[in-house]
Amino acid sequence: HPESPQGEFLNRDSMKNGMKAESAASDDELTSDILSHYSSASETTSVMEEGTGSEQVDEQTVQEETEDKLKQCIDNLMDKSAKTRLAALESLRQAFSSRVLYDFLTERRLTVSDCLERSLKKGGGEEQAAAATVFALLCIQLEGGDEAEEGFRMLRPILTSILIDNGASATARQSCARALGMCCYVSTAEEGEDLVKSLALLESVFMSSYPNKEGALPSPKPGSAGLHSAALQAWSLLVTLCPASRLTVLLDLHLSKLQACLQSSDVNYRIAVGETIALLVELRRNLDEIDNSQSLCECLKSLATDSNKHRAKNDRRKQRSIFREVLRYIENNDFTEETIRFGVEKVYIDSWMRRRIYDAFKEILESGVRHHLQFNPLLRDIFGLGAPLILDATIKGNKISRFEKHLFNSAAFKARTKQRNKVRDKRADVM
Repeated sequence: HPESPQGEFLNRDSMKNGMKAESAASDDELTSDILSHYSSASETTSVMEEGTGSEQVDEQTVQEETEDKLKQCIDNLMDKSAKTRLAALESLRQAFSSRVLYDFLTERRLTVSDCLERSLKKGGGEEQAAAATVFALLCIQLEGGDEAEEGFRMLRPILTSILIDNGASATARQSCARALGMCCYVSTAEEGEDLVKSLALLESVFMSSYPNKEGALPSPKPGSAGLHSAALQAWSLLVTLCPASRLTVLLDLHLSKLQACLQSSDVNYRIAVGETIALLVELRRNLDEIDNSQSLCECLKSLATDSNKHRAKNDRRKQRSIFREVLRYIENNDFTEETIRFGVEKVYIDSWMRRRIYDAFKEILESGVRHHLQFNPLLRDIFGLGAPLILDATIKGNKISRFEKHLFNSAAFKARTKQRNKVRDKRADVM
C-alpha cells in the first residue's frame, strides 16, 4: 500500500479548509448512522454465502456510505469545538473496534495520527483518554506492520509525557498506559529498543505501589490504584515478548515485591497483581526454573477465602474467585480453560499468557474482539488461526470436532510461539 506524503498533507490542508462546526445533534446522528451501517455490514459479512449480484452491490453501497461518514468524523477531529472532537473520537472508536478497515486507514493513517497527536497535546483529560484508545485501535487496524510502528514512534513521546505527568487526568494516564502497552506489543520493531523503553516506563509507574524499605505499602492517592493496574497489565502484556535472559532479571526484581502488593487496599489492583504473579510463575516454569511458592500460597489462600467485613460483598466474591484460580494454578499447575467462539471457529485460552494477551485485546476492542478474531490478520496471526476463513453455506454445515479444533489451535499456537521466539532472540542482544 504505497503512500505519498505530499498527498497526505494536501488532504490535510483540504480537510482544514472544509471544516464545519457540527451541532451535538448531528454528531449523535453521525455516530448512530455509522453504528447502524456497521451492524448491518457485519451481519452480511460474518459468513460469506453464495448470493446474487444485487446483494454484493448493496454491500458495496453500505461500505461507501460508511466510509463517507468516517471521512466526516476524521474532518471533525480538527474542529474547534471540544464536544465535536469528542463525538468524532467516540464514533471512530466504535467503528475501529467493530470492523476491519485496513485499506481505508492505510491511506489516511498520517492524517488520523496527526489529529490524535493534536488531541493528546491540546485536549482535556477526556479527549486525551479517547485519543489514546483510538490510537491503540489504529495500530491494531494497521495489523502491527511498518505503518503501526511508524505511528507508534510518532505518538510515543506524547503518550509517555501524559503517563508520567502527575498533574494529568487519571483517566487519560490509564488510557495512555494501555495504549503504550498495546502499540508496543503489535508494532514490528525487532531490535528490542521500543520494548526495553516501554517496559521501563510502565515499571516506573506501578513500582510506586511497592513497599518501602520498612516493608510498608505507601498510602494510596486518589486514582493511583487504577493507574497502577493499567500500567501493570500493560507491562505484563509486554513481558510475554521478553527473551529468557530478560525474563530471569524481571522475575528476580518483581515477584517478591508484587507479592507484598497483594495486601493493597484496592480490590482491582490486588486482582491485577494476582493475575500478573500467575503469569510470571508460568513463564518461570516454562524456563524450567525452580520456584519456591510456599509463602506465596499462604498469602493467596487468605485472599481466596477472604471474609473481611470491611470489604464490599461483591469485591470479596470477585477476589475469592480469581485467587482460587491463581492458587489452583500455583499449587497444582491447573489452569481453567476458556473457549472463545466466533463464527464457526474457536480459540482456547489455556494459559495465563494467552489470557493476558486475549484480555488486552478485549479491553480495547470490547465487543468487537470476536469480529477481529474472525477477520483481522494480526489477531489471527497472534492466536495461530491462519488466514481468515471464507465460508459458503455448505461448509457452514460441517462441524469440526472439539478435539480436532483443539489439536489445530495447539499446533498453530506453537508455530506462532516459535516465530515470536525468533523475534525474541533478535531482541536479546539489545536487552
